[in-house]
Amino acid sequence: MKHWLLKTEPTSFSIQDLAAAPAQTTYWDGVRNYQARNFMRDDMSVGDRVLLYHSSVDPTAVVGTAFIVRAAYPDAAAFDAKDPHFDPKSDPSQPTWFRVDIQLEKIFDQPLSLDSLRPIPALKDMELLRKGSRLSVQPVRKAEFEAILKLASGR
Repeated sequence: MKHWLLKTEPTSFSIQDLAAAPAQTTYWDGVRNYQARNFMRDDMSVGDRVLLYHSSVDPTAVVGTAFIVRAAYPDAAAFDAKDPHFDPKSDPSQPTWFRVDIQLEKIFDQPLSLDSLRPIPALKDMELLRKGSRLSVQPVRKAEFEAILKLASGR
């Protein structure tokens, strides 16, 4: 099992939107960065655990966890000219962009802000905390994932 962090702008899609989705499950689409796409397409598997991160808000924060419940498949939004994630260069016969399905596991009682994560020694090498890190899909080491779960539980 691998661990991941998925960034989302809560004005577009929040963890509360995931909680309100049928079976608390949805597809994770709109990824238009090749490195992030490669993580989704090549490395994510059913059962992998995910940290959900709200970006572009104040404060930015890890807000909960989810599971990957369907491995990567073509992102249909790339082929829909009416969708904001449309990519006119994407070809359905050789898709460029992929999505995965996620299911909510837990919403944290208190969001874990970026500032609250920075002083934690177990997170010193976490990609999210690296200066200039902007990827919307990031690998997370098991020890980092566990440290965040411990913080979220108040232990």
